[in-house]
Amino acid sequence: HELAHSWSGNLVTNATWADFWLNEGFTVYFENRIMEALYGEERSLMLQSLGWGDLQSTLADLPPADTRLKIDLAGRDPDEGLTDIAYEKGAAFLRTIERIVGRERFDAWLKGYFERNAFRPMTTELFLEDIRTHLVTTRALEDQLMMDAWIYQPGMPSNWVPPVSNAFVPVDEAARAFAAGGPASAIPWAGWSTQERQRFLAFRPAGRAEGADWLTPAQLADLESALNLKAEGNAEVVYAWLQIAVQHRYQPAVPTLEHFLTTQGRRKFVLPLFTSLWAEGDWGRPIATRLYAQARPGYHPVTTGSVDAVVGRPN
Repeated sequence: HELAHSWSGNLVTNATWADFWLNEGFTVYFENRIMEALYGEERSLMLQSLGWGDLQSTLADLPPADTRLKIDLAGRDPDEGLTDIAYEKGAAFLRTIERIVGRERFDAWLKGYFERNAFRPMTTELFLEDIRTHLVTTRALEDQLMMDAWIYQPGMPSNWVPPVSNAFVPVDEAARAFAAGGPASAIPWAGWSTQERQRFLAFRPAGRAEGADWLTPAQLADLESALNLKAEGNAEVVYAWLQIAVQHRYQPAVPTLEHFLTTQGRRKFVLPLFTSLWAEGDWGRPIATRLYAQARPGYHPVTTGSVDAVVGRPN
């Protein structure tokens, strides 16, 4: 992802924070293409499916106006635009264009776009001008792509086709079996990729009431032990596990949580975990207050600004 920013973000840079999707949507799209080239189409589909899951949560949480790619930030903190809309909806838009026009035509336009606009600030309107000049040149194609709807309207347009990863079918089966009472030792964890592990830990039973537990303390202990989650070194996996632990008020995971929040400074992980802790009231808020006082001096100002709004600034 960060290597791809050499093109989308550094070579061609968003002119304003309202155009932030031009940085991140392109970069997530490139990330998926790089993973496809390195590990095959199925790995890319796994990433896309995980991103779609995150995007669905974001679409449900944000006010409709903030689910547009071209977001209105007038009089607001630009950090409010740092959501999965810019990242995942932006990438979904580009994949939709690729699907409809074909990869060969899309790639030819894409290379030209970066050559024509190298070392200049880019707005959403200039992006539209470029693509309409060099790729989308007929009314029929314009109608198919629904570009204005993607950029200026909330939600997902009707031409969106969600990604489906066949590799996640056995992962979902394992997650359902464990939630139903099966042993954690039956989970083929060692043979799974990071994306399959993320998918497993993201599982939530259908029909579960908001805030309701779906695992017992014994199941959580079995999961933590069998999967050796205390020693897990991948931040994405640790984060997914800690979200489960916090939402279940699983006290044995607090030392892992403390280590993670005091050594991992990415806003992507830090803010949602503090938000989840704060939502756990009399159990989570004292933990959040204590850990934030410890961790805050090491966080980036953008991160502290966001977490301050949730937890409050330590005295």
